[in-house]
Amino acid sequence: MCLWNPWHGCKKISVGCMNCYVYRTDAAYGKDSSIVTKTKNFGLPIKRNRKGEYVIQSDDEDIVYTCFTSDFFLEDADPWRTDAWQMMKERSDLKFLFITKRIHRFEQCIPPDWSDGYDNVIICCTVENQDRADYRLPIFLKAPIKHKMIICEPLLSDINLSPYLNADIKGVVVGGESGANARLCDYNWILHIRQQCIHAKVSFTFKQTGALFKKGNRIYHIERKLQHAQAKKANINYEP
Repeated sequence: MCLWNPWHGCKKISVGCMNCYVYRTDAAYGKDSSIVTKTKNFGLPIKRNRKGEYVIQSDDEDIVYTCFTSDFFLEDADPWRTDAWQMMKERSDLKFLFITKRIHRFEQCIPPDWSDGYDNVIICCTVENQDRADYRLPIFLKAPIKHKMIICEPLLSDINLSPYLNADIKGVVVGGESGANARLCDYNWILHIRQQCIHAKVSFTFKQTGALFKKGNRIYHIERKLQHAQAKKANINYEP
């Protein structure tokens, strides 16, 4: 797994941001997550070693997980995004994946040569409840992006994704919220989204239970180290 965070820090934008893991982690070190800064690893995709080789090799890194301590379409990052796009274009041998809650800024943030999208860029639109799904996903579906995924994390309610699961959506990922103040995630919501994905023949991944997980009539408090393992144990992922 390769992680590239070109900038760090974000501004909370919706209910899904309430218990943001970036804010939680920064707070432990006395940092203000609302202050957005370019990181020392900004140029990582094109960084070379002493032999002149790229530090990130395409033969051992399938996906570069991008901007996971911020939002790639964040307003504060506007001055740096052009250079970030250029690095993605230069490293066409790599696949870059990022998640955004700001798909409404898509048209303002893409490079001039975007056309119908870069073939090596995967954009994931995150929705935490029905309200955000109904606002963000119509914008997402219309956007010229070659590789699209929907992320329901943290999943805070049941969501009807059926109107948005067309052939352009390559997959849906769901997961509960982590942290001491995590809000409840109901297994029935997860199963409902899974059933919608099966019906639409769209890939489905149950990523993590979250810390407060309801199954049937019981509520479970699950340790962070077990949340991914418990989701995997459910064995409900689906590939069409």
